[in-house]
Amino acid sequence: MDPRSPHTAAPGPAGTGGPSLAEHAQRYCPTELLASFALLMAGHGRCVSTDMMLGDREYAMWQLARAGGIDGDEELARVATALLAVFDDAEHSGMAVLGIA
Repeated sequence: MDPRSPHTAAPGPAGTGGPSLAEHAQRYCPTELLASFALLMAGHGRCVSTDMMLGDREYAMWQLARAGGIDGDEELARVATALLAVFDDAEHSGMAVLGIA
């Protein structure tokens, strides 16, 4: 099991055997925004895996950087900037980002 997974059992307070809620703060990514990003990138011939964006922060940051290299698409720039706020969070950099429906 991936140690970054919010479902991975980690040592919690003494004797409990599980993590406390404070130890497992989770982040959520608006899936509509992520889907818009993937479609906008596809419009530029760039394939983006939304599943990988949610599960691999390094991949997500790479895709957002690729979007930054595309000039002249204001909507893509706006969406990428909004997603950057979700994925570029040093406090949670070791955790996967969860999608919401």
